[in-house]
Amino acid sequence: MIAIEQENPILKGVLSKVYAKQNLDKASLGGLIDLIGSFKLVSEKKGAAEQLELDLEQNAKKLQQADVLGRVYEYFLGQFALEEGRKGGQFYTPECIVKLLVEMLEPYNGRVFDPCCGSGGMFVQSEKFVANHQGRLDDISIYGQESNETTFKLCKMNLAIRGIDSSNIKWNSEGSFLNDAHPDLKADFILANPPFNDSDWGGELLRSDGRWKYGTPPTGNANFAWVQHFIYHLAPTGSAGFVLSNGSLSSNTGGEGEIRQKLVQEDLVDCIVMLPTQLFYNTGIPACLWFLSRYKNGNKNRVRQGEVLFIDASEQGEMINRRNRTLRDADINKIAHTYHEWKRKNGSYRDIKGFCKSATLEEIEKHKFVLTPGRYVGIPDEVEEEISFEEKMEFLTAELSQQMREAEILDKEIRLQLAKVGFEL
Repeated sequence: MIAIEQENPILKGVLSKVYAKQNLDKASLGGLIDLIGSFKLVSEKKGAAEQLELDLEQNAKKLQQADVLGRVYEYFLGQFALEEGRKGGQFYTPECIVKLLVEMLEPYNGRVFDPCCGSGGMFVQSEKFVANHQGRLDDISIYGQESNETTFKLCKMNLAIRGIDSSNIKWNSEGSFLNDAHPDLKADFILANPPFNDSDWGGELLRSDGRWKYGTPPTGNANFAWVQHFIYHLAPTGSAGFVLSNGSLSSNTGGEGEIRQKLVQEDLVDCIVMLPTQLFYNTGIPACLWFLSRYKNGNKNRVRQGEVLFIDASEQGEMINRRNRTLRDADINKIAHTYHEWKRKNGSYRDIKGFCKSATLEEIEKHKFVLTPGRYVGIPDEVEEEISFEEKMEFLTAELSQQMREAEILDKEIRLQLAKVGFEL
């Protein structure tokens, strides 16, 4: 660990050095060494360092294939977060949510900022996105802040493994509200998953803060403090994508309704996505994605001033175990494609009942500036039965006959087993 820090000054003081101390028993240490020693961490392609260097120049996808250590690290972060449950969610956002945010924002170049960066998943996915689209990795620069020191170290290691510059990732215990580590930063993209409904954010100390341009957030909930912090750090043509609890879409507590109304009237809200339940490891609170934009007047896309896209993705995804759901690549592509076609000049976007709706500010005002997608997209039409009554009855009768035969077999087996232990029916 000392040698690694000497070779990588950015990691100075970050790596753990407990492995030779008494707080790790010898059996565990020996098992760890044997386990790691059995792995062959090599590129999936044959060839020497020269071939890998050639891959770097020719195709960023091949670099991703060679990123064995990075993928191992990412896998263990996800597994650890899954096991930790509520605590795990403090440092790890499920990969499918990060991927969806990145696919929708498309951070090809510019400054990418996450003021509550956890273990750095937003930055990793941003780099992957650029690599997957044959872009230049050095066209984006990353900025972040984290208040938990252990999580900050996880982030530094996560980025170092991938060769991503983490010199602008900062830590202080006060956090982004009380001690903004990048006070002058104006980012092109903001990606974030702030703590849901955080009541312990120091709001009582910041009643007259200059960031609260659209209204002073309540001391008992940091949701709209985060939203205004993001806006404060957006460049004139910047855009932001972030996770919030569903309560942010409709709450009127502590002036939140007035803040939300001003955000809509100032035409900053670009898109709202309702997420399925059970995506997060640490909470069952329903969540949504907000997308804000300062350039709805066009700038590479069509002019969409006075419009907000609502997407209800609550029925998307699949269960990966009894507790957790994930969004499949097909789900992510469907949602992102809908958003991009809506923004694109001469795009193929159309409203789909029950899934997406492009609403005007006048329509939103009629709903008293509540932004819950279900109010706008409606309920999908019932799919008409394409099977006749006779065919359906024939199928159900055959199924019932099969079940009755199986019940008869099970009944005989139960009687047989009971007889073996001296009981008869």
